[in-house]
Amino acid sequence: MNKPYPRSFSHIGLSVPNLEEAVKFYTEVLGWYVIMEPSEIVEDDSPIGQMCKDVFGEGWGKFKIAHLATSDKIGIEMFEFETNENPENNFEYWKTGIFHFCVQDPDIEGLVEKIVEHGGKQRMPIREYYPNEKPYKMVYCEDPFGNLIEIYTHSYELTYSQGAY
Repeated sequence: MNKPYPRSFSHIGLSVPNLEEAVKFYTEVLGWYVIMEPSEIVEDDSPIGQMCKDVFGEGWGKFKIAHLATSDKIGIEMFEFETNENPENNFEYWKTGIFHFCVQDPDIEGLVEKIVEHGGKQRMPIREYYPNEKPYKMVYCEDPFGNLIEIYTHSYELTYSQGAY
């Protein structure tokens, strides 16, 4: 029997209503690198067209895509579909599926300010995990397109290694 081992995180896919604006936001606000400029994928029999048919099924027509990367080599794959719909409630945390992603910045206040200046939102006050004990802070924000971004001041391991709230 093979013992399981922790896999590394490769990338996350985000659907956005305007790819160029999303690339601008994430490069200017979070400093992510563009590793593949926005391009168009069409539903055809090319290798990428076939791969997308395997994933999305038939009838998606075409979409735009761009690839970004974080400083720690995590990929951000952004999609703009012609049939993009903004949900009525972008924070349906009780439904199965991913409802946010998290970035780390020791200057949490500065990043929140930058997100808001660039059209995003701060969803809550900045909170401390262990007030008067450890300087670990967190906050939920949104990008201008409604995707939720959580921000931590410290690594995930440090934040939760204490083992209790």
